[in-house]
Amino acid sequence: MLKLGEYESPFGTITILCKTESGAIVYEQAGEFQSESDRDGVSLATYVHALFGLIWETKAKSVLLIGGAGGTLGTMLARKGRNVTIIDINPTSFPLARAYFNLAETVRCEVADGREFLLANSGSYDAIVLDAYQGGRIPAHLQSLAFFRLVQSRLRAGGAFFVNVHISQEAESIASRIVDCMANVWPVVRLLDTSGFRNRNAIAMSGAVAKLGRPYLLMSPATDANLIDSELAMMSFRVR
Repeated sequence: MLKLGEYESPFGTITILCKTESGAIVYEQAGEFQSESDRDGVSLATYVHALFGLIWETKAKSVLLIGGAGGTLGTMLARKGRNVTIIDINPTSFPLARAYFNLAETVRCEVADGREFLLANSGSYDAIVLDAYQGGRIPAHLQSLAFFRLVQSRLRAGGAFFVNVHISQEAESIASRIVDCMANVWPVVRLLDTSGFRNRNAIAMSGAVAKLGRPYLLMSPATDANLIDSELAMMSFRVR
């Protein structure tokens, strides 16, 4: 891979890479993968396309994304006319998302911790997405009962909450813990997952999600579209 740039940030070195064969752009922070897209900013991560499809099905107009990095989900939603706000605690991320990942100018960007932003702002949203990681883990305060109750208070009637959960062999129980905690706040909680893989992303969801179907590819990237489509087809809802 070709290194396009390296930038120091308060949360570790951010490296922007380009895959020479496909032209894909990769965002790494402190050695951890954060984003990957084609040159037009369309994600190459299957779970991002899953989130995009789920949000699209809810018909949400106003979306809050907690966790930014390359901002690919925000760009995809903005291109479909959604009103998007991205929160990221790292001030270095937004200029890089604009420069390398074509983050849409219409996306509102706020440098803040997700919980502190919700506490300081009384605005409400049709959908809220949590995709925030530090050191490969969701910060503890962003997967707590108190935080989930705060999220619920900022969702509009009929709104939905989605959490990207990275599941490794060492952390198989993390998704179940998050889903169980969410169930103390919302009557309907579901988990979209791919069984049989050691290193994968699952999506926990709550709110108006009972009738959501398995997402499919709605915005094709310049490369890997068939792979993403096949991986989406392997995802299914499982009982918690």
